[in-house]
Amino acid sequence: MISLPFDQAIIILILGGALLLFIWGRLRYDLVAVLALLTGVLTGVVPADEAFYGFGHPAVVTVAAILILSRGLKESGVIELAGLALQPLNKRPTLQIVALAGMTAAASAFMNNVGALALMLPVAIHAAQKAKRPASQVLMPVSFASLLGGLITLIGTPPNIIIANFRTAEVGSPFGMFAFAPVGLLLALVGVSFVALVGWRLLPNRRSGAEETARAPLLIMDDYITEARLPEDSDYVGQRVIEIENLGHGSLSVVALVRGKDRILAPSGFFRLNANDILILESDTATLRQVVEEAGLEMVGAAELSQENLHSDRVSLVEAVVAPNSRLEGRTANAMRLHTRYGVNLLALARQGAPIRERLGQVRLAVGDVLLLHGERLGLPEALRNLGCLPLAERGLEIGLNRREVNLLPPSIFLIAVLTVVGGFLPPHIAFVAAAVATVVLGRNPLRDIYEAIDWPIVVLLGAMIPVGLAFDSTGGSATIAHPIVLLKDLLPVWILLGLLMLITMLLSDVMNNAATAILMAPIGVTVAESLGANIDPFLMAVAVGASSTYLTPIGHQSNLLVMGPGGYRFSDYWRIGLPLDAIILLVGVPAILWIWPV
Repeated sequence: MISLPFDQAIIILILGGALLLFIWGRLRYDLVAVLALLTGVLTGVVPADEAFYGFGHPAVVTVAAILILSRGLKESGVIELAGLALQPLNKRPTLQIVALAGMTAAASAFMNNVGALALMLPVAIHAAQKAKRPASQVLMPVSFASLLGGLITLIGTPPNIIIANFRTAEVGSPFGMFAFAPVGLLLALVGVSFVALVGWRLLPNRRSGAEETARAPLLIMDDYITEARLPEDSDYVGQRVIEIENLGHGSLSVVALVRGKDRILAPSGFFRLNANDILILESDTATLRQVVEEAGLEMVGAAELSQENLHSDRVSLVEAVVAPNSRLEGRTANAMRLHTRYGVNLLALARQGAPIRERLGQVRLAVGDVLLLHGERLGLPEALRNLGCLPLAERGLEIGLNRREVNLLPPSIFLIAVLTVVGGFLPPHIAFVAAAVATVVLGRNPLRDIYEAIDWPIVVLLGAMIPVGLAFDSTGGSATIAHPIVLLKDLLPVWILLGLLMLITMLLSDVMNNAATAILMAPIGVTVAESLGANIDPFLMAVAVGASSTYLTPIGHQSNLLVMGPGGYRFSDYWRIGLPLDAIILLVGVPAILWIWPV
């Protein structure tokens, strides 16, 4: 029986518990990280005076700055302009996916993975619709391309930044801006070629809930929309629309109002009702029955609504996907009071390719859910931004590919920051923070947008896990976990041990956040290298590649989760191209790493 020192046993138990909670998924990863940190402090394995050291760590600062700069690049319109070049490829499916995946990977090399995907998601769906192809054949390759592109540069993904800082602690200098490129670029080219030329053919020809809604809107909405007349003797004559909606306790919306020959779409909650107004109500049948009875309404019948008569010059429909860290995540439409707070009505909901027919107002929304929203045309884009949703298919809403002028200032500032890092004039965390500040001073990034651009759960995760990771290394926990791999050194060649380290990291990153995976596996990689008397660089690179190779599940990375709803994917669909892609990365990555960084 193996006997471990108390502090080693405690830190391994803490990390084991955190891993189980990451896999369980009921608690968000940032909360799990904070719980791990507090447990480490309370048990004494993390010194109390170093508990929040991670929040000032250069890796955390760099990640936050890159998120801010990614927002500026996104708002500049440069990527959208490039998307226009894809339109001539609509009739050539393979070239179309090659172009979409290649452009996404290129953007992801210099900005946040999710940010790059968010830019390309509407472009990809628009291209698929124009080519009359299901989005399921396009979106997963684009999502995987966003992960592959992150391998190319220091700032392409948080694991690279973390690994670079681990190298600083070990040898006194970090990996440079393009130190990852020799292997990362090769893997990106091979990986993008696979998903674009072969991978998409392995995916199901399945239409998402959003696409089904686009083809037959009444298929989802007709069970919930009814016309009712407000009689002269009703107590609600002269009252506001919101008084009727309040009777449904958040489960009912007045999507339109007919007064004489006029049809008023998406009436304001403060609109006053007249006798004989026809209200077009959206809700489940039980709530409709209750509201009709309490308000004394007279049922007219099922409303004959379609895509055409639900929008006008003033109001429109838009399909949107719930993005990571959206205000809607984990909350219901009732709790959010979508109509009164944001001026939109939720008309339909699809999850993992299937429409939800439960009471929409009481469904807890999740990342990747596809929503059909109805509201004022001019207010919908701002409502989507405030809610944290990404627009998908247009339904009369002007969210096109290039609706605004291109602003070259944010890309120019970003390029200057990159050059200062490459030239060795400033360390990355200083250069990119300076660039973020420059965008604010020059008026291209309002302060409110700066704070909204930062993915705070990732920042909290990194800030909390870094001290835990350091304790894991300092207590000898990493040496204990690495010991079984080290025992194989006399039986197996180094390249197999390196591949084993990469494979373990890959599997972990499929069930937990990739940044947390890098923090956990980097000290193990260093320990294995030191036990072999080998150069630590190839082992750190193996961890970096493995931590960003999250292709087997939708929960491993936010990009995969983001396309699940719009693509109509099921959990098992990710294995179709994820398994061969993992195999390709192992077969190509291990020899490439050893060639660039000999042991």
